[in-house]
Amino acid sequence: MAEGTPDFDSWVAARGQALLRLAYVLTGNSADAEDVVQDALSRALPRWGRISTLEDPDAYVRRMVVNAHVSWWRKFRRRESPVASTGDGAAPSGMAPEDRDALWRACLALPADQRTAVVLRFYEGLDYAEIAALTGVREGSVRSRVSRGIAVLRQELGEFDG
Repeated sequence: MAEGTPDFDSWVAARGQALLRLAYVLTGNSADAEDVVQDALSRALPRWGRISTLEDPDAYVRRMVVNAHVSWWRKFRRRESPVASTGDGAAPSGMAPEDRDALWRACLALPADQRTAVVLRFYEGLDYAEIAALTGVREGSVRSRVSRGIAVLRQELGEFDG
């Protein structure tokens, strides 16, 4: 392993919570989020020697988490049930707790592909090209998914003043 490159355990200790938060927002619940992250990390461990030398190992493993989630929802094709609250306040700052809960429930009602695109665009702050590369679809499809998802959220929630 190259000097200055973190070992896998150190990297997971530093980045694991961020991966769990991403997976939680994608899946809608803690148990599935943990499964998705565990799947991604179990695939990353044997490849860590190569992954750790990449320019951005965080982005690579984040893509693995997204891919694990996509595989999961394609495999099971089931709808998630809304949760009472997000638990970690990951919604936009300045929003009242009841507005965050309403936003979270509305996000959970989106189809998985739209929710994934919206989460990566606004929660992770990725641009459309990055989301396209991460999810393996064309940039135009990502734009369409984000646009449709935001339209549904606006219809459900109206515009937030925050």
